[in-house]
Amino acid sequence: MSSIFAFPAGPRAKWLVFVAGLAITFAIVAGQLPTKFSDAEDNESTSFLPGDAESTKALAVTEQLNEGELAPTVIVYRRAGGLTEGDRAKITRDVQSLNAATRKYANTTPFGNPEGEGASAPFQLSRDASTALIVNQIKGTGDGGDIIDPVDAYREVVSNPGGGLEVKVTGPAGISADAIKVFENINGTLVGAAFLLVVVLLILIYRSPIFWFLPMLAIVVAEIGARGLGWAITELGVTVNGQSSSILSILVIGVGTDYALLLVARYREELRRHEDKHEAMALALRRAGPAIFASGLTVCAALFTLTLAKVNGTAGLGPIGAMGVAVAMIVMLTFLPALLVVTGRRPFWPFVPRFGAEGGDETHGSWRRIGDRVAAQPRRVGALSTIVLGIMALGLLNFSTGLTQGNSFRDEVESIQGQELIARSFPQGQATPTDIVLRDTATVAAVVQAAAGVDGVADVPAQPVKQGPAGVQLAAFLAVDPYSTPGYDVIPRLRDAVRRADPDALVGGATAVEYDLRNAAADDTLLLVPVALVVVLLILIGLLRSLLAPILLIATVVLSFLAALGVGAVVFDVIFGFPGSDPSLPLFAFIFLVALGVDYNIFLMARVREEAVRHGTREGMLRGLAVTGGVITSAGIVLAGTFAVLGVLPLVFLTQIGFVIAFGVLLDTFLVRSVLVPALVLDIGDRVWWPSSLAGGRRQTASGTAEVSAVPVPAPDSP
Repeated sequence: MSSIFAFPAGPRAKWLVFVAGLAITFAIVAGQLPTKFSDAEDNESTSFLPGDAESTKALAVTEQLNEGELAPTVIVYRRAGGLTEGDRAKITRDVQSLNAATRKYANTTPFGNPEGEGASAPFQLSRDASTALIVNQIKGTGDGGDIIDPVDAYREVVSNPGGGLEVKVTGPAGISADAIKVFENINGTLVGAAFLLVVVLLILIYRSPIFWFLPMLAIVVAEIGARGLGWAITELGVTVNGQSSSILSILVIGVGTDYALLLVARYREELRRHEDKHEAMALALRRAGPAIFASGLTVCAALFTLTLAKVNGTAGLGPIGAMGVAVAMIVMLTFLPALLVVTGRRPFWPFVPRFGAEGGDETHGSWRRIGDRVAAQPRRVGALSTIVLGIMALGLLNFSTGLTQGNSFRDEVESIQGQELIARSFPQGQATPTDIVLRDTATVAAVVQAAAGVDGVADVPAQPVKQGPAGVQLAAFLAVDPYSTPGYDVIPRLRDAVRRADPDALVGGATAVEYDLRNAAADDTLLLVPVALVVVLLILIGLLRSLLAPILLIATVVLSFLAALGVGAVVFDVIFGFPGSDPSLPLFAFIFLVALGVDYNIFLMARVREEAVRHGTREGMLRGLAVTGGVITSAGIVLAGTFAVLGVLPLVFLTQIGFVIAFGVLLDTFLVRSVLVPALVLDIGDRVWWPSSLAGGRRQTASGTAEVSAVPVPAPDSP
């Protein structure tokens, strides 16, 4: 393994690796694979449904009846105090203009009032005569543009006429168009902001106007490679949306920068000890490479557990995220070392690491002083740190799953504004009917009566929306907001009621889709959290050759996760005023924080074990903390910063993921890895390595032979 890690540092191999890396990158760009990856995104919520969900089965029937998936476009006209004759005349003219626009799109139907007859009733008027609705249908094709383009055309015709008349384009088609736009536009903004932040941080870390370009070039290569391979994964049928695509970019940039920082730090160390840059890089790869490889393997394994999820979007993030981390790790262990050896010492200017120069004594420095303070009273420090994290975790009492599709945008969007206008004069579910699908036409009357009696249902017209060999489609209009938790709560009651009238009846539609997605997300959390813990624990046991140390590290990371999520719940409510969190937030936060939090513990404990072999556990802990403190802190700041960039996006869920993970990474960096883990190791002593030979105090002498300490490990307050 050592020779494999050191391969890119060879005098000839460096050119082979460097040229191969550039050639593969140019081939991916020439093939436009990153663009194809973006085009392969599917941002429709129905594509994320598990196959066994009731709304999925209902959707299959309605697609047969309608020869495709239909999304209603609802245009709402409202004037406080009542629509004037001029307003009504305008609506009639608008219907003609809109229908002229629909002829450009083969997947749309004409506008009008589905409950009216002919031109005499082109719109549906509310009882207070203040609001009118016109409706058409857009047939989904899987291409986001086939929804966005007609919706944009409708908005150009009717939106914001002024003069006291409010007009908005909404309904499922309008909401889908706004959501797809957000997802399709976020990648450029996100990647640009993340790259800018990393450039600034690298300049500050290396204090060089030149050197930052080398790791940035490697990160660009990794990002292009990940998006190229991402397209290949989508060709295998993996579901990818804008959310998982954005997280992929953040993972590649953040994790790639972390690995670059760790490798460069060890390379600079070796450059001061060895005159030959090839030898210095080979040693850096042999010593830091296994920790980087183990770290990458841990993150990949944790992410890959997501493939077991019921929700297709979550399951799709598993292979996509794991692939991105693997690409970043491989690039930082191959292309970056080759690049650094090709360019030599000069890019480090003005702080060039000279052979024989003093590089700082690991027994001194600020991190050694922190370690000495922890070592003075490790049990008290460990207990205090645990209490602090426990207090933060109490914020989970404030955790709410009130975030829904209707309140998921941070900024005002027209479709949500339109829903609010409709709710003032119509049942709130008027624009988003819930589908009831029957196989037997004989049960229509009984099902209509049963559904109409459900609390939260405003109306169930007896006239079928569609009827054919596949069955009958009815529409139920909810009395509550169909994109709210009260709306989702109506679905199980409605299903129970209609099944009493017809055991084969199915309930689907947008509200049912969201209800099934939330239930599937909750089930995924219960399944994947223990699976991820077991996977990460097994990797740590193999790396540290110990049982007790991995269990301690896992426990600290879980406590850190609970603390980060608890603080996030309070901040989202008290400071940001968000309506709640998505049910999948705990799962995403857990997977990322466990994987990334263990990352830093791996970097620390791998070095501690290396030092403990020669100096014993206590001194090994202090030396390991001293030599890794600076680089791990820098890596934590970079990773937290890249995830915090998610906060620039206009979706509440991505903002929440960014905050929780950024805060959790900083918590791991400055408290868990720097204080709590050292305190636990110093308090437990050699036994932390049980059942390996290090647990008995065995260590390697300067001559390379092993010895067992004949005296007790010094007390924490000993000199």
